[in-house]
Amino acid sequence: MKIAIPLPNIITSLFIVAMEHVPFDVKSFVPWRIGSTFRRSAISSTNNGTLTVTHHPTPWRPIGTALTDDERHRLRRTRHHVVISSTAPPHKLPTTVQVARAAARALARECDGLLIDPLTSSTLLTCGRCPGEPAGFSLDDDWLSWDAQVHDAATCPPWDPDDLGVCGCLRVTSLGLRRFALPEITIDGAACAHSLCATNLLRTVAGRLLTDHLSHLAAHPDARDRKIDDYLRIQPSDQPDGGLPFGVRLTPYDADAGELGRTGSIRRLKIGPTPGSDRVSCLKVGPPSGFTGSLNDWLCARQATHHTTLTSIDCHPPEPSKLLAA
Repeated sequence: MKIAIPLPNIITSLFIVAMEHVPFDVKSFVPWRIGSTFRRSAISSTNNGTLTVTHHPTPWRPIGTALTDDERHRLRRTRHHVVISSTAPPHKLPTTVQVARAAARALARECDGLLIDPLTSSTLLTCGRCPGEPAGFSLDDDWLSWDAQVHDAATCPPWDPDDLGVCGCLRVTSLGLRRFALPEITIDGAACAHSLCATNLLRTVAGRLLTDHLSHLAAHPDARDRKIDDYLRIQPSDQPDGGLPFGVRLTPYDADAGELGRTGSIRRLKIGPTPGSDRVSCLKVGPPSGFTGSLNDWLCARQATHHTTLTSIDCHPPEPSKLLAA
């Protein structure tokens, strides 16, 4: 079966820099004082309007952003925020978002500001000793984060790695793939003890999906949609530590509805499709057709291919809404 993914004409990505003081005109800072790797692209993007920088003399009010206590303290002290926006057709990815984030990093470092990625609900390091924006693109460079949700009323038995069917209260969903004109991906119905297994599997699937997607966009710059197979083959080269090849099944998924027949209430991440549209906003990742075990059986079988026991991975359920950086 094929899954149709509509491609937008234009895709926009935002970064926020919150600071106490703005000691200079931000439009004179960007693009001229961005690092040499991205300076020329930033100048070109500013001139053609695909990169914009807007100063707001007001504090930024986060909505649904997971910040640490220290970050919230810093944010309360700020009096200004700057929005760095990249707007370009999908086939210009990932360069356009790299340029925007490079501009945001440079501005945050110069103003001692807090750099926030609203899409991943996380902050990015900008200290003087921290590396700047990498020249090469890798999804692991904080382009993705993970939202872990568990049933509010779940009463899970003591964790036992030999009991694979004890519960199914966990859902892990990616945050950030939509920046690249892809649906987010999720695993729903796993045991809460297997949170790291689920996240690692999703990270591998996300990397493969995005690699194929960027290649397609570059080869078909005028395409208005893309069809992908509902079966994805993961090769050893797709996996950070190698391993045996395996397959996953992708299913269009309503993230608000969750699994039918699930009990207990669950805090749902709102990533449903735009009303009136047929755009697939989320894909559920699961075992391929023909696998006879449960989702937990499959996760543990996948982990066994890396010669690692679940005991050495994760022995505690995740906190609700805990964000795990990629």
